[in-house]
Amino acid sequence: MRTNRFMPEFKTAQELRDIQLKGLQWTVSHAYNGSEHYRKKLSQSGVGPNDIKSLDDLARLPFTTADDLREGYPFPLLCVPFDQVVRIHASSGTTGKKKVLCYTKKDIDDWAHFFARCYEMAELTSQDRVQIAVGYGVWTAGVGFQLGCEKFGAMAIPAGPGNMDMQCQFLVDFQSTVMCCTASMGLLLAEEVNRRGLKDKINLKQMIFGSERSSEAMRARMRELLGVEHMFDIPGMTELYGPGTGLDCVHHTGIHYWADYYILETVDPETLQPTAEGEIGEMVVTSLRKEGVPLIRYRTRDLTRLLPGECPCGSILPRHDRLLGRTDDMITFRGVNIYPRHIDNILSTTRGISCEYQIVLDRKNDGKDYMTVKAERGQNVDSAQNDALSRNIATRIKHSILVSADVQVVDYGSLPRSEKKSKRVFDNRD
Repeated sequence: MRTNRFMPEFKTAQELRDIQLKGLQWTVSHAYNGSEHYRKKLSQSGVGPNDIKSLDDLARLPFTTADDLREGYPFPLLCVPFDQVVRIHASSGTTGKKKVLCYTKKDIDDWAHFFARCYEMAELTSQDRVQIAVGYGVWTAGVGFQLGCEKFGAMAIPAGPGNMDMQCQFLVDFQSTVMCCTASMGLLLAEEVNRRGLKDKINLKQMIFGSERSSEAMRARMRELLGVEHMFDIPGMTELYGPGTGLDCVHHTGIHYWADYYILETVDPETLQPTAEGEIGEMVVTSLRKEGVPLIRYRTRDLTRLLPGECPCGSILPRHDRLLGRTDDMITFRGVNIYPRHIDNILSTTRGISCEYQIVLDRKNDGKDYMTVKAERGQNVDSAQNDALSRNIATRIKHSILVSADVQVVDYGSLPRSEKKSKRVFDNRD
């Protein structure tokens, strides 16, 4: 019988709320006393450490943004003396200054504990062999997956990203049972295993995806090529420790998040007012135990929704939906706000279409914007169906999103694959 070693001990929602209130009070006090920046923001909002009497007081606290982290570079929002900092990590952003986060030993220990909880939620055992094919270095990815795996007690195989020859060799030689990677790399690996005829020579049972959203078509293709039993989504960001802040269980009804380590709100990104359970909003997180750089109502820019009701697994831990995109992913095209997932959802439910696509935006000499959607045809679908597929997709885009797009159906495998995150949108407008 499986035992819970890393799951929280509370049994009721009220016990969880008590833990959250205590953590919120500690975080506000710690931030106020430890950071001049936080002290100024809290004072301007008229809130002090002694003003947090209930969880309702969370709404009185000011928001924190990525700008707060960048402006304080290189050690923003630090709330402990430097002699307590044992590690730094930085965000993987590609523009401007990196968001650098400092960690105390307790922060690292807490991260290892709740990351091990992820593997426990996925029902791994000490017999599992976990191939970690994500980035190592100043980023939180690789070291986080490895830290949690070793804490949990399974075998960690720190492969790093890319190098398909090595990844395939490890799958065969080490008989890895779990693969941790981006969904894009998972698809690339699945196609490579299929091309090399290795499906019957590997022992892969589960895949854990982080860093990017994956479509149902993408998952179906990987499941077909690899024969895996479960695919899990693992959220996380450098600002909030790193990956491992939640996981969906084997019922896959939403991501259980570690509400004893942080409070999750969803807000309308325009009005900043709370969204109701079941409604899509921007994730806002407040840490409850983080020492080095605590977060107070940090706007993540990630979009999701809080899920009501209980999970069939019986866990008391609340759930949010898979990440549905980012507020800065939004495309404004001819006055219509579009998220890539809108196109993704249409393509994923179109028979005869594979899971890879691109959205190309151009502005021509007439001053008008034009959208081209390139979608791969399914691997065994006749090219004679291209025109019919194009018309079908264009019609569905027009009816669903209320814009016109030129749809080009291209050969299977003709769009580039990535070992990291796949680039989907190419905006060539001025």
